[in-house]
Amino acid sequence: MAFKFKKEYLIGLIIGLLILIADIYFFRENRFFYTILIFSIVVVGSQIFMDFLKENKREQRIEENFLEFVRNLVETVRSGIPIPSAIIHISDKDYGALNDYIKKLASQIRLGIPIHEALLIFGEDTGNAVIKRSVAIVIEAEESGGDIEDVLEAVADSVTQVKKIKEERKSSTYSQIVQGYIIFFVFIGIMLVLDLKLFPTLLNLSGDLVGGIGLAGGGGATVQFSHIFFALIIIQGFFAGLMIGKFSEGALKYGVKHSFALIIIALLFITAIKGGFF
Repeated sequence: MAFKFKKEYLIGLIIGLLILIADIYFFRENRFFYTILIFSIVVVGSQIFMDFLKENKREQRIEENFLEFVRNLVETVRSGIPIPSAIIHISDKDYGALNDYIKKLASQIRLGIPIHEALLIFGEDTGNAVIKRSVAIVIEAEESGGDIEDVLEAVADSVTQVKKIKEERKSSTYSQIVQGYIIFFVFIGIMLVLDLKLFPTLLNLSGDLVGGIGLAGGGGATVQFSHIFFALIIIQGFFAGLMIGKFSEGALKYGVKHSFALIIIALLFITAIKGGFF
């Protein structure tokens, strides 16, 4: 999806800046200064993030609408109508998120663009791997003189099977998604306990030993460990989110929303507990 700046982004930017200014003016010395700072950043990026989620949902709906389109195409071709005419004939039906692409396909056919070329453009415009693969199969079958009705039925069955597999995988991995979030929150808790309780206590109890290995000064060592723990939490949140998306929806790009959620929650939690990042 090509990025297009919307007025909603400007509104979010203005609101985020107002929150940031209020944060600096009223809460600069407050322990929740960084928490509010993170919140202002979330406000700025929230609309962009919501549009990203909508685009992911749109891509999923495209596959569902493509299945309906292929089924209608099969029925029309069975009546003896050639594929180009069949596409034009069914292009006025409602296919949801796929409407614009199908209308463009029908318009190109009306203009005399070869069906193979129009179908390739259709597949590229949607940017969907399932549709691209299905279009390639149809083109190859027509070029080789195969039974186009059987090919279209096979394509419909294939898309149905892919959709079914994705739904089964999503439902079967729901518990793993929940476990992934719980494990991450437990990880945050462990890191905070190590950072705020265990390591400072150990450093205070073993001051002489710490000085002997070059970590003299309990405060400096604690700050150093705080940086390490903070980095570990962010890295863990990013990759855990990607893996959750990969396992649940089959692609790493669907994990970006989980990574974003985990990192933001972690930042809000850390800054609220510690009064800062480190």
